[in-house]
Amino acid sequence: MNRVFSRVRNLDVYPKVNEDFYSRTLSGGVITLASSIAMLFLVFSELELYLKTVTETKLVVDTSRGAKLKINFDITFPAVSCTLLSLDAIDISGEQHLDIKHTVMKNRIDARGNLIQMRYDRIGTPKIGKPIQKHGGEIERNETYCGSCYGAELSVAECCNSCEEVRDAYRRRGWGLMNPDLIDQCKREGFVQRIKAEEGEGCTMYGSLEVNKVAGNFHFVKSFHLENMHLPHESKAFGEDSYNISHKINKLSFGDYYPGIVNPLDGVHWFQKTPNGMYQYFIKVVPTVYTPLRGSVIRSNQFSVTEHYKGPEIGQRTAPGVFFFYDLSGIEVNFTETHTSFLHLLTNICAIVGGIFTVAGIVDSFIYHGQKALKKKREIGKLG
Repeated sequence: MNRVFSRVRNLDVYPKVNEDFYSRTLSGGVITLASSIAMLFLVFSELELYLKTVTETKLVVDTSRGAKLKINFDITFPAVSCTLLSLDAIDISGEQHLDIKHTVMKNRIDARGNLIQMRYDRIGTPKIGKPIQKHGGEIERNETYCGSCYGAELSVAECCNSCEEVRDAYRRRGWGLMNPDLIDQCKREGFVQRIKAEEGEGCTMYGSLEVNKVAGNFHFVKSFHLENMHLPHESKAFGEDSYNISHKINKLSFGDYYPGIVNPLDGVHWFQKTPNGMYQYFIKVVPTVYTPLRGSVIRSNQFSVTEHYKGPEIGQRTAPGVFFFYDLSGIEVNFTETHTSFLHLLTNICAIVGGIFTVAGIVDSFIYHGQKALKKKREIGKLG
């Protein structure tokens, strides 16, 4: 056993020197103190980097199929009343949603921006008077009500039982709603009175919509707006010859929030100088996947944007409204949160300790031998 211990002892590459042979110097003490402070500083810096989360970025081709695109919005129109404001969405696949009310809220605001009323976008006013049947007479006992669509029916059996349904039928046909006072459903619901009651008000529309993950656009326009020859008459029917599309984008995002996301349109203001113009935002949506260190993967989007205002042209009626045209990038950005590995931390700490120890030893040796050489020259009188 002693022979084994002796052989192990012979492997020691750190032979110990008797303390009687040590020579401690002031310069060595200063170098030791300075190197110890530097060593502690670098070790704590490395520990801080180890505890900090690092986000790695990688670009890949977007291979998702059949996904949906979620659009979150919160936009204020200080000069358009809630009843006149609507949201439409159209994509290149041909799918369109006109006057969207699902998952959308509207806040009526006064000229100073103060909240008047919060409500879902529904007519919601009590019916007044007796409804007129599609065949022209009043509804009789035990007879199911079927209101007229005033020529906009797609089939003989189609019924329009509310002002909203009449407007939708006209919109499908591409017609303008000339005078709501002549529409029984609108008259019973007090639709024109409601528009007049909201005169001078503004509206904040917020919510979200889910669309196909293809290029398209969504736009905020007057409820009755359609690109046809009836539009000017229609505007005059409501006492409006101009349409002010001044707006403030409180929030606009494509998908869910993830740490570090920047939405370039949040807080953007635009004030209209000429009436009946079209303000356009051209958006490039970049699919983004964020993988946190803990928790589920977040699939979202970031985007870049350019803006353009198209004013009314002489002899033509420019479609007034705020339009958001979006297109999708074929490149996906992946953000992944990671930690420095523990083995990497140990390697760096060993490198710090060993490196500083070695450099300090070289400096100490240089100073020691330099002082020794100077002392010898001084003793023999060769130092001038």
